[in-house]
Amino acid sequence: MLVIPAIDLKDGQCVRLKQGRMDDATTYGDDPVAMAERWVDAGARRLHLVDLNGAFEGKPVNGEAVTAIARRYPTLPIQIGGGIRSAETIEHYLAAGVSYVIIGTKAVKEPDFVGEMCRAFPGHVIVGLDARDGFVATDGWAEVSQVKAVDLAKRFADDGVASIVYTDIARDGMLNGVNVEATAALARDGGLPVIASGGVTNLDDLRGLAAAREPGILGAITGRAIYEGSLDLAEGQRLCDELAREGS
Repeated sequence: MLVIPAIDLKDGQCVRLKQGRMDDATTYGDDPVAMAERWVDAGARRLHLVDLNGAFEGKPVNGEAVTAIARRYPTLPIQIGGGIRSAETIEHYLAAGVSYVIIGTKAVKEPDFVGEMCRAFPGHVIVGLDARDGFVATDGWAEVSQVKAVDLAKRFADDGVASIVYTDIARDGMLNGVNVEATAALARDGGLPVIASGGVTNLDDLRGLAAAREPGILGAITGRAIYEGSLDLAEGQRLCDELAREGS
């Protein structure tokens, strides 16, 4: 299981939001490439980037920072979400060296788009399912749909989606623990590998995800916890490696 640092970009700065609220942001730095270097030096094997402005505007806004990070680390798997709603945007990011693009809002509103992009860019498409009380939210989490996350995951299982990034909005940025039960259920019933997000706070959260014994849980994204020190990235990855060896 990978421990994946999140770098959330807002107005060119590295920030973290609480429950997705743009007006409740904490700034951690103004140099995204330097922030990426910090986490790579700590042992990150993948980076999770989010264009927060793009999520609300429906198009890339912080694309230059994303491209700069991808060019700085050409062999590191990087996934980017936020404002990805066209084939042109996906093509641009992949050409820049990004490994995976995360389709969120458009996956809910236009599910056929996901299959089309998987065929056009095989192996590079991740679907982001952000849920509140099990129901998928869209448009930077401003709208909550009537679609259940697990049902939508099943819908995409045959499309060639690489994985699902599952975020429990109520826990995101709140440092109150990951939703292990919902994550494990999605990994078990959704038919796709799942990357947990939202509330990953300390080593106990990583132990909880590992204890769920769901081989479909591919990794855990963490943000505020590693920025504020309740989780040490290198220590967390070592723990996940040890638990994987013990379970094999």
